[in-house]
Amino acid sequence: MIIKQGPLTIRPLAEEDAEWLTKWLSDDQVLEFYEGRDRPFSLEQVKETFYEREEEVFRNIVFYEDQPIGYIQYYPIDSEERLEFSYRDDETIYGMDQFIGEVSYWNRGIGTELINTMVHFLSNTVGASKIIMDPQTWNVRAIRCYEKCGFVKKMLLPKREWHEGEYRDCWLIEYSN
Repeated sequence: MIIKQGPLTIRPLAEEDAEWLTKWLSDDQVLEFYEGRDRPFSLEQVKETFYEREEEVFRNIVFYEDQPIGYIQYYPIDSEERLEFSYRDDETIYGMDQFIGEVSYWNRGIGTELINTMVHFLSNTVGASKIIMDPQTWNVRAIRCYEKCGFVKKMLLPKREWHEGEYRDCWLIEYSN
C-alpha cells in the first residue's frame, strides 16, 4: 500500500531500494543512531536483513518531495513481547522502527511528519489500538519527536539493545488510541 501525505510518500520496499539502504546504513552519522557505527551494512547484509526474511514485517521506503530519504517498518507485536510488556492478547498492537537516511533532511520536521502519517495509517487503516517503539534512552532528539506525536514513556528497558559495543537502555514508548 502506498501512503501519501503532502510531500511525504511511503511505499513498500522494492529491490532497487537496496542501494539506498546500503548508502544510508554505511553512513556514520546514520549509524550513530541506527544499528551502530561499528556495524556498517554491505549490499549483501542489506539484502539478508531487509529482503530475505519471511516474518510479518512491512518494510517501506520513505520519499520526501519524490526523493528517497529513509526507511520505516511496522509489524504486529508477537505473543512473547505482549507477555514481556503486559499487553492483552485482544489488543491490536503494532511496533515501528524508522530512520531518515539522508542527513540533509534531518532537523526539518520531516521525522514528525513521518511518525504522524504512520500513526494515522496504523490507527485508522490497519486498526491498531496501540503502537509501540523502543528508542535508546540517550536518543533525546528521537524521543522528543515521538512525544510530540503523542507517544508516552511506559517502561524503562534496561540493557535492551546492543549498540556500539555495549548493551544500551531503551524506553518502551506507546501511542494509544
